[in-house]
Amino acid sequence: MRWPEDAEGWPLTIYSRQVLHRPHRWHIQEHGIGPTILLIHGAGGATQSFRGLFPILARTHHVVAVDLPGQGFTQMGAQQRCGLDQMATDLLALVRNQGWTPDIVVGHSAGAAIALRMWELGLQPAKGIVGINAALGNFKGVAGWLFPMMAKALAVSPFAARLFSKTTTRNSISQLIEGTGSNLDARGIDLYYRLATDKGHVDATLSMMAQWSLDGLLARLGKIDVPVHLIAALGDKAVPPEVSRRAVQQLPQGRLTEVAGLGHLAHEEDPETIANLITDM
Repeated sequence: MRWPEDAEGWPLTIYSRQVLHRPHRWHIQEHGIGPTILLIHGAGGATQSFRGLFPILARTHHVVAVDLPGQGFTQMGAQQRCGLDQMATDLLALVRNQGWTPDIVVGHSAGAAIALRMWELGLQPAKGIVGINAALGNFKGVAGWLFPMMAKALAVSPFAARLFSKTTTRNSISQLIEGTGSNLDARGIDLYYRLATDKGHVDATLSMMAQWSLDGLLARLGKIDVPVHLIAALGDKAVPPEVSRRAVQQLPQGRLTEVAGLGHLAHEEDPETIANLITDM
C-alpha cells in the first residue's frame, strides 16, 4: 500500500508517520503519554488490527504500533528479511533508533513470536511481554512440511500475489475471518479486504510465511526468563488455546488467561477486555 496515496479512510492516520531506517521505510502510529506499550501485529495484518485497542491504551500510556516489513504501509527494503530473526532484528533496530523503551511489548499471533525473539536479541521490556493468541507452535503432521513448501512456492512466483489480490472478494475475506473463529463488523472486514487486494501487502505476507521458522525459538522457550502473559481466546480456530497452554508450561515466568466468546482476532472483537488484561500487567 502506498503512503499517503492509499491512506484515506485508514484508522488513526492522525497519529501516523513514516521513518526510513534501513532496510525499510516504516509506517508508525504513535500517541499518548506514560509508560510505553509497543504493539506488533500478526502475519497479513497491519496497524488497523489495533484500531480499537490503540486509543484505549493511549488514555494512560505512550502507545506505538508498527507495520511489519512490506505489510500495511511499511515499504519493504529487502525481501529476504521477512523471517522471524530478520524482522525481530530490524524492528529492534528501529526501536533503538527511535529511543523507545517499552514497558510492555504486545504481539498478536506471529507478532508474539517476534516480541519474544526481540527479547532474546536484547530488548528488555520493564513489565514483560503479552501474547494475544500467540502463534507459538508449528503445524502438525503433513501440514508441517506441506504448508511451508506451498508458501515458498507461492512467494517465488511472480504471479501468485497478483492473482490473489485480483481474485479476492469481500465475501471470501469475510469467510476467511469467520474461519478463524472471529466475528468482525463491516468496517473490520473492509480493512482486511483492502490489505488482501494490495499486491505488495500480499507479496510481503507470502514472503513472511515462506521464511518463517519457529523451531529455534520453541526450543529456547525455557530460557526466556521474562514475564510473559499469554491471552488465549477459547474460540480461536487459527491458533487453538492448546498452543498457549503448552507454551506457558515452558516459559519460566509464563502466565495464561483464557477468554471465552472470542476468536483469533480477539483484540478487534473486544478491545476493552484485552486492554484491561494488558494494563493489569
